[in-house]
Amino acid sequence: MGVDHTNDDRVQASLKTIGTLALLLLVLPLNLALTTIALLRAILIKPFQRRTIAAHSKTVLVSGGKMTKALQLARSFHRAGHRVILVESYKYWLTGHRFSWDVDRFYTIPKPDATEYIDALLEIVQQEAVDVYVPVCSPAASYYDALAKKVLSAYCEVLHSDLAEVQQLDNKYEFSAIAASLNLSVPDSYCITDSQQVLDFDFSKHSQKYILKSIPYDSVRRLDLTQLPCDSYSETKAFVHDLPVSKNNPWIMQAFIPGQEYCTHSTVRDGELRMHCCCRSSAFQINYEMVEHPTIEAWVRKFVGSLHLTGQVSFDFIEAADGSIYAIECNPRTHSAITMFYNHPDVAKAYLEQEPLATAIQPLESSRPTYWIYHEIWRLLTHLSSPNQVRQRVHIIVRGKDAIFDWADPLPFLMVHHVQIPWLLLENLRQFKGWIRIDFNIGKLVELAGD
Repeated sequence: MGVDHTNDDRVQASLKTIGTLALLLLVLPLNLALTTIALLRAILIKPFQRRTIAAHSKTVLVSGGKMTKALQLARSFHRAGHRVILVESYKYWLTGHRFSWDVDRFYTIPKPDATEYIDALLEIVQQEAVDVYVPVCSPAASYYDALAKKVLSAYCEVLHSDLAEVQQLDNKYEFSAIAASLNLSVPDSYCITDSQQVLDFDFSKHSQKYILKSIPYDSVRRLDLTQLPCDSYSETKAFVHDLPVSKNNPWIMQAFIPGQEYCTHSTVRDGELRMHCCCRSSAFQINYEMVEHPTIEAWVRKFVGSLHLTGQVSFDFIEAADGSIYAIECNPRTHSAITMFYNHPDVAKAYLEQEPLATAIQPLESSRPTYWIYHEIWRLLTHLSSPNQVRQRVHIIVRGKDAIFDWADPLPFLMVHHVQIPWLLLENLRQFKGWIRIDFNIGKLVELAGD
């Protein structure tokens, strides 16, 4: 009699989900106490605070409501005197960010790939008299927001790249080709549409190793940095044949350059760099601390200026041992690194005003590194046997700031961790679905073939 692996997988997934819900329930009293204190403090202080009134107040529509970066933009816009409308897809209707005091109204809309998506956005734009739409895209949504821009631009400004630009920048191989044509440094790259291309590649002519990355966003395999060739031909063959490579699902084979990784976020208008930040990076990025890196900033300035880009754009870089920098990929959308601007008063100016700025704004010197406390606590608990790791995590918590918690707007901190995520876990439990990890930053469960 065969073993029912499907049933075993469902049982394991359910136990994992129940255990996670129990852990969240365990820390709920601490979160509830902190949120209550913050609420009382905010209520007592609020009558004595002077509210900022913008000279030209705008109604701003922000998408991606489940993500911390959307919450950060909502806070920055509202506190500069603007009105914020937040939207998210139906699946995440219970996002904790809808309870933010900096969000004037919240709507649920169809998924970006749904035929009704653009019509839903247009209805909100018209109903709420939206002046500016700032998409906070998931990787899959960038394309659809570029399509929406064509329609919405007749009614409001859309701070997003055009469709052709999004398609080029989102394609890792095309991006590399564009950067190389501008004499900007990128790793040696090849477009792969058939796994046989990798097996036929003459690695002996190249001193460096190579890695494969899916050109369409892959939330799971993007963390796999297996270096090619493997120790044997058979290992290489087994590895590449396991990947879903095809003409309709192309991959990029890129030279692997050892070194320090960096990620950036930039907000641009007509090629003008208006807002920029840079920080050290890792595969699963949930810690952000500003790093001054003039070479990377100059690279970004030349790229966005040469293409006269408008919108939000983020880059991943590698700095080699000799100090050379190489851009690995570009993402034409908001980066979570903008959480470092939590106390900057000019974010709204960089996004919403047409007039050129004297200089691009960067995180204030007083801004603390940002993190997500539940991630940090989990990392701490799983490294209790390593004193160095424990000290490192404690150091990060003490000197940094949780990206969601805000003394002036405390409800999202409670609702994300103890309503939004538990609801998603309960939905998965009901459907006997598995999941890989919780991403409090993005506000979702990372799943195979997930959004």
